[in-house]
Amino acid sequence: MNQGDTKTRILEAAERLFAENGIAATSLRAITAAAGVNLAAVNYHFQSKEALVHAVYARRLEPVNRARLEMLDAQEARAGGGSPPLEEIMDAFVAPFLRGFMGTPFTALMGRMYVEPGDFARRFLGVHMREVARRFGAALRRALPGLPEEEMFWRMHFAVGALAHTLAGGKLIEILSEGRCTLKDEERIRRRMVTFLCAGLRAEPGESI
Repeated sequence: MNQGDTKTRILEAAERLFAENGIAATSLRAITAAAGVNLAAVNYHFQSKEALVHAVYARRLEPVNRARLEMLDAQEARAGGGSPPLEEIMDAFVAPFLRGFMGTPFTALMGRMYVEPGDFARRFLGVHMREVARRFGAALRRALPGLPEEEMFWRMHFAVGALAHTLAGGKLIEILSEGRCTLKDEERIRRRMVTFLCAGLRAEPGESI
């Protein structure tokens, strides 16, 4: 077995166990057993459990975040010195995420991030989401110049929550709709999500309760 195969097996085993059991509750011993490797192999490739956790997330998130930023770059280039339409900005935020993760086991792992004990979410977001948050925050401020900064932070928080819940809690819509709504049509979900988020972002601050 070559080193690339070993590393991939460790990442895949860790992703599955983290999603099933939680990050804190999953030991390196359990990961090595599931991957069919020894602890030395984990230490060689990742040095620590936290580094392994970040590698698991990075493997899935980096291509998605790169696609988000490439879409935003193209939109801003077309807009010249102005701001792209809000719908385009949010489409760049939503579409690669849906395309990359809909129907995959990684959605469960995204949900785990927010319920792990300690300050894992803060460390994770600082490493993996800083540039996306910076670029999209700047784009939204240009598109919505009259919105107070504090309100912008809240609305970005709600937007992230709606997107994550749509994927991680997909079974709920099937239950609520008695099977009439499912996560099978990515394009329709994408359009609905962008419409919903743009309406919330455009709401007058005075409408907030």
